[in-house]
Amino acid sequence: MLLFSIFLTLMFYSNFGLFRELRELYVGTAMSTFTHQYLATAFISEEEIDRIMKKNTVPIQTVKSNINEIKLPDDEVNDEESKIPSEPEIEVVDISESTFKGKMLIVKDPSRVKLAVTSKLKKIGEKLNVLIKSESGIGGINASGFVDAEGHGNGGVPMGIVIKDGQIVHSDNSATFPIIGFNKDNILLVGRYKKSEIGSLNLRDAVSFTPFLIVNGEPQIKTGNGGWGIQPRTAIGQTKEGKVLMLVIDGRQISSIGATLKKVQDIMLEYGAYNAANLDGGSSTVMYYMDERMNKPCSPAGERYLPDAFIIKE
Repeated sequence: MLLFSIFLTLMFYSNFGLFRELRELYVGTAMSTFTHQYLATAFISEEEIDRIMKKNTVPIQTVKSNINEIKLPDDEVNDEESKIPSEPEIEVVDISESTFKGKMLIVKDPSRVKLAVTSKLKKIGEKLNVLIKSESGIGGINASGFVDAEGHGNGGVPMGIVIKDGQIVHSDNSATFPIIGFNKDNILLVGRYKKSEIGSLNLRDAVSFTPFLIVNGEPQIKTGNGGWGIQPRTAIGQTKEGKVLMLVIDGRQISSIGATLKKVQDIMLEYGAYNAANLDGGSSTVMYYMDERMNKPCSPAGERYLPDAFIIKE
């Protein structure tokens, strides 16, 4: 007990490298939840919390993806190419490490990735498997964040903007929107836009969330850990060849504590993402494939109701 007390004292107050890094992770983790911020504010000064959050948080991003850099493969296959064993259309990859458990779905054909939206938009969300089946899908991940005052939101009201099948189906009063979505050429776009600019993007399916992790091959978290601590994570990305990467990492559990945004960025880079973005995480993080839930949501109540999801069509 004495050793544990000494450890906590060093973590909260020492400026020695290791303890400073642990304190920053602790603060980021506590402050990125609605109900557990007291775990930081009870022991650490407001000034220190502000310093830590400013140091690690990704600033408002103005960088935008360059769609011309993504080269989707031609549908035509010549005789020589036909002799080469084809890649699986969808690959399930375990990306677990010592501190977390995670899964990635790699979708070869980006035209199969669509947005499913709750049938009761602005009223109540739906669970992921219901959203997947509503679009005759076989898998998917959660997407938008949603209005969630004190953690009691029902998933009905998304944050930002939601575009489905080329139409804006929801928009709040934000001046600009962080866009994460696919255009009608099946290329993943990330960038911040005014509502008046969105029409020119030729989007078919998109949501709003932050931060962008990789833009035009360039990692966006260059210093710090991303500022949101260690949490369950959901992210989406696309390689230069057009493959879609759908990632979830479990967190807030003994068997899987979660990951920093920097770690998510590193995983996406490892799998070749040229553009990638963070989606809603925490208790919302969930993935299904072939009617099987591929992860363990951290909420004691189980899966949350969601406003929308990126799904994989049959």
